[in-house]
Amino acid sequence: MTSRHPERHRSHRVGWLRAAVLGANDGIVSVAGLVVGVAASGASHQAVLVAGIAGTVAGAMSMAAGEYVSVQSQADTEAADLAVERRELHEDPEEELAELAAIYRRRGLEPALAHAVAEQLTRHDALAAHARDELGITETLRARPLQAALSSALAFCVGAALPLLAVLLSSHARLHWTVTAATLAGLLLSGALAAKLGGAPMLRGALRVGFWGAAAMAAAGLIGQLFDVQAH
Repeated sequence: MTSRHPERHRSHRVGWLRAAVLGANDGIVSVAGLVVGVAASGASHQAVLVAGIAGTVAGAMSMAAGEYVSVQSQADTEAADLAVERRELHEDPEEELAELAAIYRRRGLEPALAHAVAEQLTRHDALAAHARDELGITETLRARPLQAALSSALAFCVGAALPLLAVLLSSHARLHWTVTAATLAGLLLSGALAAKLGGAPMLRGALRVGFWGAAAMAAAGLIGQLFDVQAH
């Protein structure tokens, strides 16, 4: 019988959503801060644009490399744990069955039922049962290094496109304020969208991202004003 109230869960989005949100926000804030800082120093419009493009390329590659290394380390740990579990299942299946039954007893099942569930799941897929219930490794939340790296790099470029577009469309005299306004609008939107995808309040998500973005640009602007670069 088909359920009349299908449930919509969001946990399957955790892997790519975290990387995408981090990448997009980092792209917006990093490149906007770089652009604002260089513009505040008095550099030419062309110099500001070149700095922004260079920051986008370097930032995207850095995000991809960082995410890949980080998530690959998690994947390596998961693989090592699964290898240990696979060996233990081969060498001492009875002890592993008892261990699985004990896990279910601690979760509230009666001893007989816990043992029956453990036996049935072991016959179905012993390694998957231990991975999920003993190690906390599931297919949904499993580490995917390449996916995380590509998501972060692409999201960084998408985020960085906003301040770069503001630089292209703005006059040099209004560059600082145009980039700041566009960046804050983008951060509020991305924060709200990420909160919605994750099931959190949109206003809270927008405000927390917007606050840190504003702080970053203010700091970058102050740094830029410490220098006096004559535009050519």
